[in-house]
Amino acid sequence: MATGTLRFYSISQMGQVNISYAIPNDVPPMMAEANPHFKRPMKTLYLLHGYSGNESDWLYNGIADDIASAYNMAVIMITGGNNFYLNRKATGCQFCTYAGKEVVEYTRKLFGLSDKKEDTFIGGLSMGGFGALHTGLAFPETFGGIIALSSALIIHEIAGMKEGEGNEVANYEYYHEVFGDLTKVEESDNNPEVLYTKLKESGAEIPPVYMAIGTEDFLYENNQIMRKFFEENNADFIYEEGPGIHDWKFWNAYITKGVEWILAHK
Repeated sequence: MATGTLRFYSISQMGQVNISYAIPNDVPPMMAEANPHFKRPMKTLYLLHGYSGNESDWLYNGIADDIASAYNMAVIMITGGNNFYLNRKATGCQFCTYAGKEVVEYTRKLFGLSDKKEDTFIGGLSMGGFGALHTGLAFPETFGGIIALSSALIIHEIAGMKEGEGNEVANYEYYHEVFGDLTKVEESDNNPEVLYTKLKESGAEIPPVYMAIGTEDFLYENNQIMRKFFEENNADFIYEEGPGIHDWKFWNAYITKGVEWILAHK
């Protein structure tokens, strides 16, 4: 297993950024021979961290290396700050472009990863679950599947928030800076529902989505809104839930479920 962290200059963020990776390019033959996933070319999963996290979370708290070795899958982990993987107009704040285009192109070239959509997936937890949904729908030509765990689908919650207001996570100024005009956020491209609707109306191919949330998670109701939206639009998705809160015990259990569903999906 090749694992490590590297740094490169990002145009999207106008600065040095870190990437962590787990690539199963040295699995012993005796292990690979008994694993059917090694009878096909390697696939790639881009994993996004949650609020206040970084590129090392899925390595140290999660099971990135287990996913890589079990499913013959290069796992690439990035840092996006607390920016919900969204683009802003300010220079160096194109976080969606970074997650969905720049880092994909860079790592494909660096590691010789597949450039095929059917071999490329994106997933994440909490803020990263939102980011996986939004980025996957923003770049449907790049990603062949989306895994969204305990997603921070807060668009409807923060819509209309006014100056001086906030919630237990952040204040109005933060949400306004990250999401833009909060009086219009529900109709903006920062809303995954808007991106999905545009793709559907254009007849574009939309990546299949795996969603999961713990029944005791504080974001449970937020996820039900997205679940209902997908159901009403006959989306190609699966929703799963189970006992659990907003923690790594749940995410480590359900990331493998998501990977297996995406790989088996035709």
